[in-house]
Amino acid sequence: QVQLVESGGGLVQAGGSLRLSCAASERTFINYYMAWFRQAPGKEREFVATISWSGGATYYKDSVKGRFTVARDNAKNTVYLQMNRLKPEDTAVYYCAMGPPGYREEYEYDYWGQGTQVTVSS
Repeated sequence: QVQLVESGGGLVQAGGSLRLSCAASERTFINYYMAWFRQAPGKEREFVATISWSGGATYYKDSVKGRFTVARDNAKNTVYLQMNRLKPEDTAVYYCAMGPPGYREEYEYDYWGQGTQVTVSS
């Protein structure tokens, strides 16, 4: 059973930056994609970004394009989410997930972390 642990969340002012990390308890499955989701209070969880196993393909939610960058280091079993020019609307619990290769629906992701809180003040 693969466990994912997020870290790097915190409180930041609007316009600031944070880098989230998600470490897997063991080597990520070959060809599997990693993804980031987030859930704001009272709202449903939503997709943020995903990255292919090689790191060569990425996809982002429209509202974070140009501000967020997802990357991975398979040697460290870790995926990152660099968040720049943060906005109050980015406030949420951020979750990492791992699933089969390809762009998937949320329910198709097999493994999930416990989440890390990101709070952006105005």
